[in-house]
Amino acid sequence: MESRVFTEDKRLRRTANQLRSKPYRYGGGHKSFEDRGYDCSGTVSYVLGAAGLIASPMSSSEFRIYGQRGRGKWITVYAREGHTFAVIAGLRLDTTPWDNSSNRWAPRWQTTERLPRGFEARHPIGL
Repeated sequence: MESRVFTEDKRLRRTANQLRSKPYRYGGGHKSFEDRGYDCSGTVSYVLGAAGLIASPMSSSEFRIYGQRGRGKWITVYAREGHTFAVIAGLRLDTTPWDNSSNRWAPRWQTTERLPRGFEARHPIGL
């Protein structure tokens, strides 16, 4: 199981890295996994979709009831009305300019923690 998770983690990171050059776009990634820009839930949807964990893009509201309640061992999706981010193997995938000096909204990995106050913690079953 550990080697499968390690392989999956590498694949998820590679997938998310494909979004680094994409701009933030409100509603981006909602109609299709492929888009010219992504918002928060579109970013999380893109990565989970590539891993086969969801069949179609989801909104922040839909992520509030995704999978199982609580933090996952490897993947946790934090969702509230209007914003979603994920923590995958300890790294936060988020679109907010929480820890970067550019103050630019865009899909990216972030190294600082974000307090999940007000967010629903959900995770894929088994992960």
